[in-house]
Amino acid sequence: MGKNFFDEVLEGAKEEKQAHGEIETHHPGFLVAQDTYYVGYIKGVGKIYQQTGIDTFSNVGFAKLYTEKTALTAADFLNDKILPYFDLEGMKVLRMLTDRGTEYGWQTLEHSYQLFLHLNDIEHSRTKARHPQTNGAVERLNQIIQDEFYAVMFRKKLYKSIEEIQVDLDQYMNKYNTQRTNQGKRCQGRTPRQTFDDGYELYKKFVIENLTSTNCETIREDGPNLNSLFENQRKLEDQIVKNSSQTSLKNKEVTA
Repeated sequence: MGKNFFDEVLEGAKEEKQAHGEIETHHPGFLVAQDTYYVGYIKGVGKIYQQTGIDTFSNVGFAKLYTEKTALTAADFLNDKILPYFDLEGMKVLRMLTDRGTEYGWQTLEHSYQLFLHLNDIEHSRTKARHPQTNGAVERLNQIIQDEFYAVMFRKKLYKSIEEIQVDLDQYMNKYNTQRTNQGKRCQGRTPRQTFDDGYELYKKFVIENLTSTNCETIREDGPNLNSLFENQRKLEDQIVKNSSQTSLKNKEVTA
C-alpha cells in the first residue's frame, strides 16, 4: 500500500531534524515553536524570563514567566500551558521547534526537556546555527507581547511579584488569541483561535483518521527500558512540582 500524504510529511520531517528556511505546517499541533525571551529586571523580583510558544499553523500563542531559564522551566511551560490547551481540544502536539539554547538540550534523555518530549512522544527540531529567522513566528510573537503588553503595563503599574505580572499576561494572551485579528496567510483576517478551530478538520484528516486506520506500534526489544522511563518520568514530574513550589515560595518571601 502506498504512503499517504501525512506519512510522507512526517517521514520527511524525521529525516531532517534542523529547520531550514520557511517552515512547513499543515494543521494545528503539527509544529509548535518555543523560545526563551528575557523580559528584564524588576526590583524586588529579579530577572524575569518568558517562555513563549506559538502554534505555527494558527498563531495561537502561549506565555509563562519564570525567574530563571532552565530545562525544567522549558518543560514546565509545555506541561502547564501548551499541552493542556491541545488536550482540551482532543489534539496532540507532534513536533516542537526551538533554537539551540541549552535549556532545550539535544538528543539525550538525561536532559529534562528532552525527556519530557520523549515521554509525550513529541519530535524536536532546532533552528540552524546563526539563523534565528527560521523561528520567526515565535520571534514575532515576542515582539508583539513586548510592544503591546510590557511596554504598556510597566508604565501603568508597579508590580511586586511575578504572579501579578502573570495574571495580566494571561489576560493579554487570551485577548491576543480570541480578539486580535491576524493577517497571516493562514489566518487571513481571522483571530488565532478561529484559525485553530477551523483547522480541526485538517487535524482530523491527517492525524486522527491516520491513527485509527493503522495498528498500534509494538515496543521493540531493543527499545528503551520502560521501568527506567517510568522512573525518569516520576523524577521529572517531582522536579517540575518542586521547581514551581520553590518559585512561588521565593516570590512570597519577596512580597512579605
